[in-house]
Amino acid sequence: MTVDMPAQALNASLLARNLGNWRTSSRSGPAYQGLADAIRLLIVDGRLPVGAQLPSERALAEALRVSRTTVTAAYAELRDDGYLNARRGARSTTALPVTPDVRTGAAAASVSLAAAALAAPAAAVAEAFAEATHDVTPYLHVPGHELIGVPALRQAIAERYCERGLPTEPDEIMVTTGAQHAIGLILTTYVQAGDRVLVEQPTYHGALLSITTAGARPVPVAMTEDGWDLDALQASVHQLSPNLAYLIPDNHNPTGLTMPVPQRKQVAGIIAETRTRTVIDESIMDMWLDQPVPPPLAAEVTSRRDLVLTIGSMSKSFWGGLRVGWIRAERSTIATIASLRPSIDMGTAVFEQCAAARLLVRHHELLPERREILRARRAHLLILLHRHLPDWEPGHGVGGMSLWVRLPAPMSTALAAAASRLGLDLPAGPRFGVNGTLERFVRVPYTLPEEQLDTAVELLARAWHSVTGSAAPQPTTVVV
Repeated sequence: MTVDMPAQALNASLLARNLGNWRTSSRSGPAYQGLADAIRLLIVDGRLPVGAQLPSERALAEALRVSRTTVTAAYAELRDDGYLNARRGARSTTALPVTPDVRTGAAAASVSLAAAALAAPAAAVAEAFAEATHDVTPYLHVPGHELIGVPALRQAIAERYCERGLPTEPDEIMVTTGAQHAIGLILTTYVQAGDRVLVEQPTYHGALLSITTAGARPVPVAMTEDGWDLDALQASVHQLSPNLAYLIPDNHNPTGLTMPVPQRKQVAGIIAETRTRTVIDESIMDMWLDQPVPPPLAAEVTSRRDLVLTIGSMSKSFWGGLRVGWIRAERSTIATIASLRPSIDMGTAVFEQCAAARLLVRHHELLPERREILRARRAHLLILLHRHLPDWEPGHGVGGMSLWVRLPAPMSTALAAAASRLGLDLPAGPRFGVNGTLERFVRVPYTLPEEQLDTAVELLARAWHSVTGSAAPQPTTVVV
């Protein structure tokens, strides 16, 4: 006999916070449509778990300060579209539709601007896997549980840090199943439910998801148009005493900004003075486009080096399908994480580690071409935005894999909902922040091939004009 597990019940106040400025979606239509769009995006983005119970219509209406009729109509539309399952005598539960919604004309996503990542350098990756079939042979005679990582890969990672100015030994490396996994292992080791974790605003949405999943509270420190406000960061650390800080100083996701050396020295001083354990995410470090990034921030830390954990990944530099990342930290820190790792997993797949080691030793050969691809696609995207959306303002970032664009009005959630109906997958700006902020921004990656960028921006412009009710601009000639 099977027993149905009780569904997770969503708190009305928390849902209201996550919805952010959903009312912007209703400017071009009824309020219930904007609310339905915002809830739909939370489900699609994974910020509302499938199978969770939505609050009652009355409770959500009170939390949002709208009429119960608005919530009732929004729930009804979501049920009709397949995003809610209704059960007699019980609250509706979230769902994902099995087929595209024909009634509303919503299309299955044909273009995605959700992932900022390149396709693989196919020939090089194929060669690496072919070579890995020989490298893996010795591991076939042992259980294959590599909690720390295979020696060849740890050696290759350590050598890259040494090249970049951070002396590193292989035993200061732990191989993980991607950067997201590395973040999760660190949170499991050093953070408990209710702890504060300082983050930049905006920041990588996967880190925010990991923090909240761990039961911790992300504490945002707003970035400026040009970078980091370290006075605000220092004040937040002193006032809130976060248990952990998470920073992306290289080709920041999503802004593309890189922290200059003087600020890195200042951050190192803040870490040592306040004894704040800090995660430095270098996942996009290799994707500098205009000038190389400075040496690792960890190299500036001269005391309390045990407080700094640097994470990296193969995903952005080479290929996301490898699912190989790492943590670089002091030996005692690596030992502490390793002692707890068996409660999470028994190590990263050995075969993929062997392939990753082969690719890393070819980084001087492979990475320049990938940067050149990104430069060309970034230039193409800027031309498209100038032509189709001239009142949008790309940010000042000069690296990474996406543009952080300021919108003329705070309508990012409405834009993402309209884009979804046209078949374009676009995360709303609030996904990259805390408490539903960042409605004036949207992240637009330039990792797709040019012809797909053409389609994506055309759909993006259609979505924007449908939300604002404005007419599309006349084509303009761009001189480059």
